[in-house]
Amino acid sequence: MKNYVNKLESIKKYRFLILAAALGIVLLLLPSCSSEKVADTGDEERLERILESTDSVGKASVLLSENGVVVVCEGADSADVRLTVIKAVSAFTGFTTDKIQILKLDMED
Repeated sequence: MKNYVNKLESIKKYRFLILAAALGIVLLLLPSCSSEKVADTGDEERLERILESTDSVGKASVLLSENGVVVVCEGADSADVRLTVIKAVSAFTGFTTDKIQILKLDMED
């Protein structure tokens, strides 16, 4: 009986550690939606329309993938425009800024 009481005291002593470990395992097993985003063409077109309606962005093309976003736009040579585009894309997609690339649209065709 004394051995059983000692085991209960040990469990009681470490109950928060055991609970935290169990919670961590459960959280690790939950699916993560941020890295599995794959947008359809409709999302790309919607984002393009929003960006093109923003001041100084000009014509824009958007490519969405599960790894990030690439935006090619006329106004990309301006730091203010790039920042505006990055904020808009991040808000729309949920991607962090390191997953968003803004490029200058070449108009020489």
